[in-house]
Amino acid sequence: MNDEAATLALADRIEDLVRKDGGRLLSVLIAILRDFQLAEDSFQDALESALTNWSRSGMPASPPAWLMRTARRKAIDRIRRAANFRSKSKELEALIKLDAEAEAHEAEPIADERLKLIFTCCHPALDRMTSVALALRSICGLKTEEIARAYVVTPDALAQRLVRARHKIAKAGIAYEVPGADAWNERLNAVLSVIYLIFNEGYAASSERHLRVDLCDEAIRLGRLLTELMPQEPEAEGLLALMLLHHARSRARLDTNGNLVTLEEQDRSIWNRSAIGEGSALLVKALRRGRPGAYQLQAAIAAVHAEAPSFAETDWREIALIYDALISVQPNPVFELNRIVALSYADGPAAALARLPAVAEALKDYQPFHAVRADLLSRIGDEASAREAYDLAIERSGTDAERNYLEHRRDRLAGNVEPAG
Repeated sequence: MNDEAATLALADRIEDLVRKDGGRLLSVLIAILRDFQLAEDSFQDALESALTNWSRSGMPASPPAWLMRTARRKAIDRIRRAANFRSKSKELEALIKLDAEAEAHEAEPIADERLKLIFTCCHPALDRMTSVALALRSICGLKTEEIARAYVVTPDALAQRLVRARHKIAKAGIAYEVPGADAWNERLNAVLSVIYLIFNEGYAASSERHLRVDLCDEAIRLGRLLTELMPQEPEAEGLLALMLLHHARSRARLDTNGNLVTLEEQDRSIWNRSAIGEGSALLVKALRRGRPGAYQLQAAIAAVHAEAPSFAETDWREIALIYDALISVQPNPVFELNRIVALSYADGPAAALARLPAVAEALKDYQPFHAVRADLLSRIGDEASAREAYDLAIERSGTDAERNYLEHRRDRLAGNVEPAG
């Protein structure tokens, strides 16, 4: 292997390490430094040093420990170079002492501070969008461009928003901690949103990797921690149930070539029945508390899908009724679209198609809207209009798996491709 190929291979290994451990390491750095920007900059410095040093000496026995040690020292260097060095001298002294103590215990496991970081990001002094975006950037390492696309804002606007949020946390002295029970309610909805968005980024990744199991697993782990922290909170239980029920289908969602497999075509024999059982039991437990919320109702829909023997035997009428309840709790055009899909199987595609104009303006840039419209048009035999709708959906697809699937569906309209399976 030549030097260039070796460097690229090492960069890929470092990228995998960041994907697996980056959020955990960054959360610890933020806890130590009490400064989001300094932590991010120092961690990036450490990654650049890793590429240089590991290409010469090979990867260390514990790459995460090496990165933590290097990032702490990069932070020390940055503080020393800072214009306000004098005002930071006490912080520097404490950091140097901490670095020496940490080196003595380097073989010990690195603590996981992500739940604390989520609660910090979700402080009521920050608005919901900023809280979620800051957590996704810090915990998942998502790029600003990816988060901006999800919120339909420009990357520059979001970057400025994140900078202001970090300054606000520092200036207000917001504690980096899981707060006492009396402060949970004012942050709960934002915390639940963050955890679910982490899961969604794994389940339908905005990157070229359509499925990121590591993020799904991380969100479920955080969901378990939250239910332990708040054992009487039905929405925390509902969220965990929802994630388990969705994740149970992960193995069936892509074929061996990485192509997307829809719910209708999935092999239900490889669904994780243990996860389905756990999720369903959690859902029943949550609903018995008598405070149904959006996550519990979404989990109820996922449970109907998970427990149906086949796609044809799914109780679509029940799903539509649950969507009615969900929309009354949390009005949302995406939920309206999903209800229309359910009604297309309960009442027929023509009746469902007639309901699409009500959400068309709100969802004009939302890829699934165009994919649903294309499917409904194809089911009533309007192939020309369906093909145009598929083109719009393909333009808005974020992954190769989505694009390939939609192109296959579009090409089948022209009779150029044999039906799959």
